[in-house]
Amino acid sequence: MGRYWWGLGAMLAAGCMTAGPPERLGGPTPDRRYINPGTMAGLDGFTHAVKVGTTVYVSGEVALDSLGHLVGPGDLKAQAAQAFANLTQVLRIAGATPADVTKLTVYVVSLHPTDLQTIRDAGPAYFPPRNPPAGTVVGVQTLPRDGLLIAVDAIAYAPGMFLPRAGLPR
Repeated sequence: MGRYWWGLGAMLAAGCMTAGPPERLGGPTPDRRYINPGTMAGLDGFTHAVKVGTTVYVSGEVALDSLGHLVGPGDLKAQAAQAFANLTQVLRIAGATPADVTKLTVYVVSLHPTDLQTIRDAGPAYFPPRNPPAGTVVGVQTLPRDGLLIAVDAIAYAPGMFLPRAGLPR
């Protein structure tokens, strides 16, 4: 009977402990990486992506070129292609690819049912016929900058694509 109670007490104590190290107040956890490539324009106040462990959270990528100019004014297909290109670049920097995207959300200004095919045509890597990511398409009234018609955000699994350098400890 004593061993039973000891085992039960150990299980209860283990169940109350948190998994992993606690977050430090006011600071990032050691496995959190903020990705803001200097070669990409972004919207003020947003980080392009945050990688926590093997998960990458990408903010809404939009149709801005590297200088911050709007690509394809009034052209949903051109803007979608640029937004997906930007998304791909951020994923690559985070150690992921479009195939690693598990959740995709597309925000479209004044969405019409026919817009979905236009978006699919512009980002075929994100809409493969077999096993596409979980996704949502949301119609919105406006986006944070005049002229933007689409924003695309994603969650991806990045298992780590980089090998350690020779001679460095693992």
